[in-house]
Amino acid sequence: MVRFGRAWGFRLGRPSVHGIRFRMGLAMAVALLPILVLSAIQTQAEFRRQAEDRRIDLQLAAERSAADAKARIDSTVVLLQALAPEGAGLYCEPRLTALVARLDALSALHRYSATGEPVCASRSSDDAVTSPEVRSQAWYQRLRKGEDVVIARAPDAPGSLIVAVRSERPLGAFQGAVAAMIPLTALQPDIHDPALPSGSQAALTDAEGRILVSTDPSAFAVDGEETADWTRNTRQDEAALFEARDARGRKHVFAGTALAGRDLFVLLAAPAPGLLSWARLNPIGAFLLPLAAWLIAFLAVMLLSERIVIRWLVYLERVAAIYARGRFSVRPVQAEHAPAEIRVLARTLGSLGDTITRRDKALLDSLDEKDALMREIHHRVKNNLQIISSLLSMQQRAVADPAARAALGDTRQRITALALIYRTLYQSEDIREADSRTFLTELVGQLIAGEAMRGPLVTSSVEADAIIIDPDRLAPVALWLVEAVSNAQKHAFAGRGGDLQVRFRVMGETSVLEVQDDGPGMADRDTAGVGRTLMSAFAKQLRGQAEMVEAPGGGSIARLTFVTPEAPTAAHSAESVAGTPPPRAR
Repeated sequence: MVRFGRAWGFRLGRPSVHGIRFRMGLAMAVALLPILVLSAIQTQAEFRRQAEDRRIDLQLAAERSAADAKARIDSTVVLLQALAPEGAGLYCEPRLTALVARLDALSALHRYSATGEPVCASRSSDDAVTSPEVRSQAWYQRLRKGEDVVIARAPDAPGSLIVAVRSERPLGAFQGAVAAMIPLTALQPDIHDPALPSGSQAALTDAEGRILVSTDPSAFAVDGEETADWTRNTRQDEAALFEARDARGRKHVFAGTALAGRDLFVLLAAPAPGLLSWARLNPIGAFLLPLAAWLIAFLAVMLLSERIVIRWLVYLERVAAIYARGRFSVRPVQAEHAPAEIRVLARTLGSLGDTITRRDKALLDSLDEKDALMREIHHRVKNNLQIISSLLSMQQRAVADPAARAALGDTRQRITALALIYRTLYQSEDIREADSRTFLTELVGQLIAGEAMRGPLVTSSVEADAIIIDPDRLAPVALWLVEAVSNAQKHAFAGRGGDLQVRFRVMGETSVLEVQDDGPGMADRDTAGVGRTLMSAFAKQLRGQAEMVEAPGGGSIARLTFVTPEAPTAAHSAESVAGTPPPRAR
């Protein structure tokens, strides 16, 4: 008994989507999928939280960068609110001039009446503020409508900022306005705060998003619609955070917040974080860690299933494949180290191999006994036919009538051919088949030798292809050949001798057996005799056709064309033992 272990090498087939590997992997992936879904939800929440924290941080950073500007504007508003109740007396102009001289952040102070007429102003005041058209300007109209403080860019002085405060009478009626001019250079944001993001730039904008003053104008050269949108969002107390590219194509994150009411805003431009920045990798890492855990668990389960189940199933599959090839001496002894369920399956497979081995041995013994009996039967049939042939030969010698002698001779030759069939079968290795070349050569030799002592010399030659023929086909072929040779001996070689040629050719699905003589030809041949009738009958039995034709060089040819007989293959015996019918090969 062969032990099937590691010494047996087999190549595994490709894994199928219907196999246990794929199904177990799919089940494990589905089982672990909630972990990935949960981690994805957590990662999305982490992205949102960090985005909110980043927005708040950037807005606070924007406010810090403009802290000095806000302080200047707030102090100016307080000063103007203190000056608003005072009247326009004799000392109005000197007082305002003195305040401008003492405050570096102010370039001018003005007081206006309820009709927009200048009441008094500091010396060297900006003509844009003292213009008689001030009553039609937007900032003044806003104060008339009830706003307390207005901050706007000077219409005709782009380098200055107007801060105006409403002045009211005791009963709340509009009395006029007090305005201050602040140079934009005095409101330059500070970006040296270490708390600001590296590479940040800051700017002050008006309500329309126009840049008033900035630390780096190129960083804020973006689409005007985006800057206008963020100022509108800021006025609505919404988040003011957007991304855009500057004039150099660099991507920035912009954060804006209101600095003074709805008139002045601060805008911070910070370089956008890259793909490898901590701000992006931190939430991604929160997702990658569960993903890595999922992959490790998946691979661990696949590896364990491979070690515990799959490899043993593949091992048993190899053993079963050996059984399918007819080798039942192999036993799955290596499966004794497998899990209990696999061991039970292996023992069942081994028991199957033992049962088949015992059955095959019994069948082989039965076949050997059957072959021995068949050989004995063939031998006895051959002996009986030879006895009959001898009796006919004795009777032939005792008969004086030539026609009777000829009929007995023909019958004896036919019986001799049948006896040769049985002798060939019991002498061959397989009693169910015979070789055509050996049989035809021996049969022709016996037929010529049987008539050698009764007439002139007849020489013979046999050219035959080798093919295995079963007895059912061999009998009509042999009897047809007996009739063809007898016909040649009677009509071609009578009183003269000659040369006899027998040819057997296999041409694919068709076989041709020819018997050629060098006699006078077809002139004196009987076409309606018993021999010709038997030849036609044997041809029909073979699903073929018999004919007599003139030979090209003289003489005649008896030709039998029939379907090539099918014979068992070399695997006949082994597969018969396995219980399956042997295939037929042409």
